[in-house]
Amino acid sequence: MYSTADFRTGLKIELDGKPFTIIEFLHVKPGKGGAFVRTKLKNMITGQVLEKTFRAGEKVAIPNIQEKEMEYLYQDKGEFCFMDTETFDQVFLKAEQLKGKQLFLKENTNVKALIYNERIMDIELPNFVDLKIVQTEPGIKGNTVSGGSKPATLESGGVIQVPLFINIEDTVRVDTRSREYIERM
Repeated sequence: MYSTADFRTGLKIELDGKPFTIIEFLHVKPGKGGAFVRTKLKNMITGQVLEKTFRAGEKVAIPNIQEKEMEYLYQDKGEFCFMDTETFDQVFLKAEQLKGKQLFLKENTNVKALIYNERIMDIELPNFVDLKIVQTEPGIKGNTVSGGSKPATLESGGVIQVPLFINIEDTVRVDTRSREYIERM
């Protein structure tokens, strides 16, 4: 069991039999009355965000979540195939389950699968991935790093903003957390 003193951003807790992640929290100690903790929680299955207030010292359950290393293999008819790197079992996830993360998935990429009650509910991508540009406006001589940006389509299907000097077939590093261009490789 976690106490409200253990709360921090990113902590995973269980409320009413459902797993939540703490997005924000604030310890409040009013002049009168007991202290409390105001939190913003995100349901790890549905993505719904709710606000909840806990009394200081209140206990919450620890969810039954495991992290498992998996490798993304391929996409087939809108389903994405992942293989457990220990048992070699294959699991298929739909695009809705990946919550937009499929736009930065490249074949043979290792990811962390978050498993709750024997069911994959989310994946964590590596912080940075290297992807090839398959479509963008051509670069023009004289374009520099600080000259602005343009949209570019990645080999995985995602679209990001890149500097004007980036061309088709260039490989770029992308931060998967912020979905931003980092550098050309």
